[in-house]
Amino acid sequence: MAEGKKLVIVESPTKMRSIQGYLGDGYQVLSSVGHIRDLADKKDIPADDKKAYGKYSIDVENDFDPYYVVSDRKTKTVAELRRALKSADEVLLATDEDREGEAIAWHLLETLKPKVPVKRMVFHEITKDAIQAAVGNTRELDLALVDAQETRRILDRLYGWDVSPVLWYKVKSGLSAGRVQSAATRMVVERERERMAFVSAEYWDVESQASSAGAAFGVRLVRVDGGQLARGTDFDDEGKLKKAVVVLSEADAEALAAAVDAAGAATVTKVEAKPGTRSPYAPFTTSTLQQEAGRKLSMSAKQAMSVAQRLYEKGYITYMRTDSVALSTQAIQAARSQAVALYGDAAVPLKPRVYKSKSKNAQEAHEAIRPSGETFRTPASVSSGLDREEQRLYDLIWKRTVASQMSDAKYETTTVTLEAQAAGKRVEFTASGTVYTFKGFLEAYEEGRDEKRNAQDSSADQSLPAVAVGDELAMSESVAKGHRTTPKPRYTEASLVKALEEHGIGRPSTFASIIGTVIDRGYATKRGQALVPTWLAFSVVRLLEQHFADLIDYDFTAALEDDLDAIARGEQKRVEWLKSFYYGSEKQVGLRQVVDNLGEIDARALNSTPITDDATLRFGKYGPYLEVVDPANPDAKPRIVNVPEDLAPDELTAAKARELIDAPVAGDRVLGENPENGKVIVVKDGRFGPYVQENDPVSDDDAVDEATGEVVDKPKKKSKKEAAPKPRTASLFRSMSVDTIDLDTALQLLSLPRVVGTDPATGEEITAQNGRFGPYLKKGTDSRSLESESQIFDVTLEQALELYAQPKYGARKASSALKEFEADPVSGKPIRIRDGRFGAYVTDGETNVTIPRGQTPDDITFEIAVQMLADKRAKGPAPKRGAAKKAPAKKAPAKKSAAKKTAAKKAPAKRRTERAQRDEVTDEDKAAARSAAAKKAAATRKANAIAKADAARAASRAGS
Repeated sequence: MAEGKKLVIVESPTKMRSIQGYLGDGYQVLSSVGHIRDLADKKDIPADDKKAYGKYSIDVENDFDPYYVVSDRKTKTVAELRRALKSADEVLLATDEDREGEAIAWHLLETLKPKVPVKRMVFHEITKDAIQAAVGNTRELDLALVDAQETRRILDRLYGWDVSPVLWYKVKSGLSAGRVQSAATRMVVERERERMAFVSAEYWDVESQASSAGAAFGVRLVRVDGGQLARGTDFDDEGKLKKAVVVLSEADAEALAAAVDAAGAATVTKVEAKPGTRSPYAPFTTSTLQQEAGRKLSMSAKQAMSVAQRLYEKGYITYMRTDSVALSTQAIQAARSQAVALYGDAAVPLKPRVYKSKSKNAQEAHEAIRPSGETFRTPASVSSGLDREEQRLYDLIWKRTVASQMSDAKYETTTVTLEAQAAGKRVEFTASGTVYTFKGFLEAYEEGRDEKRNAQDSSADQSLPAVAVGDELAMSESVAKGHRTTPKPRYTEASLVKALEEHGIGRPSTFASIIGTVIDRGYATKRGQALVPTWLAFSVVRLLEQHFADLIDYDFTAALEDDLDAIARGEQKRVEWLKSFYYGSEKQVGLRQVVDNLGEIDARALNSTPITDDATLRFGKYGPYLEVVDPANPDAKPRIVNVPEDLAPDELTAAKARELIDAPVAGDRVLGENPENGKVIVVKDGRFGPYVQENDPVSDDDAVDEATGEVVDKPKKKSKKEAAPKPRTASLFRSMSVDTIDLDTALQLLSLPRVVGTDPATGEEITAQNGRFGPYLKKGTDSRSLESESQIFDVTLEQALELYAQPKYGARKASSALKEFEADPVSGKPIRIRDGRFGAYVTDGETNVTIPRGQTPDDITFEIAVQMLADKRAKGPAPKRGAAKKAPAKKAPAKKSAAKKTAAKKAPAKRRTERAQRDEVTDEDKAAARSAAAKKAAATRKANAIAKADAARAASRAGS
């Protein structure tokens, strides 16, 4: 780098290239690619420091001093930054303008230790004007923001590492507890508990058609003899009435409907018109953007933030992590100008609208999420530079921003009341209609809505004809309508984000990762947009409520956020606050005291939920199941009944449990006889999934249940004979069912692998089979994936040869990239996302990284891809399969040299990708290896037994 240049350090490679173009040759812009250091792993702490830092990588006895290390994957990045620093005359730390960004800047400063002046450069949009303005308005590092972020990091480490092990021992290994994650999980579980306890109530009303001068409109019965008719909101969650109202039965409603039609007319008794206005919504914050992207675009919170990140780094929107709803003067003018240009002068009010944030925290950027620049680009004008998801989200942000500066919408709601005599009773009907006299901001944007309870009570909006009091209207087509009260809807990602924000739990910038963790840990699954908690989540929440009540309390969790905000504002000291949280104070019990005084935890009770008097839902190692006690013999071993995976907790009612208990056994159903050998083919539902098995013919001693076809085995007698060979088995395909599979299909499965034919060029046999990672072809050690399970039975030799004629997997799909990025900074080769047999993966042609479970290709940005590749390189090549099995060679020194030669021959395998190695190691190969090992072990045991017997006989002879 030339002498005198300024070094600008940003987080993202995408931002790096954009900002370099705006600043010119006098600057060198480099990227840290996110965080460069973090709390150390236990293995990275030197022996001398283990005593102080060993448990948490934090010295809790010495002012909670953290032990940070530069991760292996970032050593190359740090070395590059240090090289650039040698010839720089100034450093500008240009990380994001929030707590995390401030902390990254501080870590850079602590690691690089520059001897030249260092300034903090902040901006909230990546445009030329904004970047050049930021260079001219630098500031010092805000250590209060750093303290707040470091306190959060230490707090989360202490909480997670103290509470999570309790979950491992009492619920299930691999679980995690988190300060905000646990509160979010509790919310989802509590909503499901409310649904489980809910008792639905039935109520009826009458709907009819009223007509005046040929114009018909719908009316609904609201009163009978002056008494208000029951609506869903009149019942509590136990199905009981909260106030005195008229509840019609089905017979009552049908009788009234017939009587109204018989009367044929009703009189207008009241016409009421009320004007109203609706104001536009504030511009997007992080939270409201996630909510609307979920409602309108069906995006997850994580996906919405990923797409917003791309838009920000490409310079299309302002910074996407913010609690502020304010707009700059330039942005307000841009929105008003665009509204006038599109919708006319009346579209905007005389004075600009000013929005004030309700949040008091100091961590976020100072402006709402909006299109970048002093003039907004319309969605149509930017479509060529954006992918589909980016276009949809930009359109949403643009509309919301423009609408926020537009005029109020004006409307008038008219309510008509009709009265009639029916079956000797005075009945009243009403109808409502809303007409917008001026649409205002609704021309541009209308906010989505979450699911509401008892939505059936809402009247559909309709246009009403002009009527006056005293008019007689014809009544016809009266129908009795039955309704049932509904429980609170389950949380969606959008409504959970809203609830977390309302409770003050977490921060909008963390909501996406929190919800992602809840789903990834198996605490909730998605059914459509709804979050359905699992029984695992019930066990976890029950443990936390019983033993960590304060830590999972909503108010306590929200208070922690307020305290972190106070630290960010410099109003509270980090060390004092951490001591209070960990050791306790007059106001609260410390985390350490809670963990040290847990007492006995009954894991069995923790993982149990009574469903009926004789059936209890239990959560075990392999998931939920019903444990059913026989009332006639309570001391007998309980019966185990599987619970379907897709059955939501609130759907496991007492009636459903009884249905599962009384259902005929689906497993061990006899399908028929194999005509080739006379053996019986049965289908079973095993612990690891359904399968078919070939058994010896049923003997006279065996019995078959006539109702279910199940073979009922008698207790087996002990025998000294050698064990009989194991019966042949074959797993059912994913498209098959235990209830519907037939004999022919079962015989096909048992015949696998299927011989497709012989390769005429090599003479090798080609087989089709199913494996752990799906259907595939095999020829010697070479394999090729098939697109579907049905191809195992259908693929022809010609089709197989055509697949093998293509290059090995990876090259043959070179043009099938799901997504493409620019060149990787290390390899210099383009980065692509491809779809493989193990799922989507990131590659630069040299290094492959599978996209983790819970993420989609849409979630992967350029900088994330760069980071994933860097992490994979840092780990080095994957260990060779079977390497651990070479250990026994040490027992035979004479054979060591041969073993080394073998290893040397296999060295080139390290250059192949992990994916290619997995392609070649099939389930059949593994089974063969296990079988060979078992046979060898059996032979060794037999030889040892013979030798021992011979020695005993020799000793006996010698003694005699």
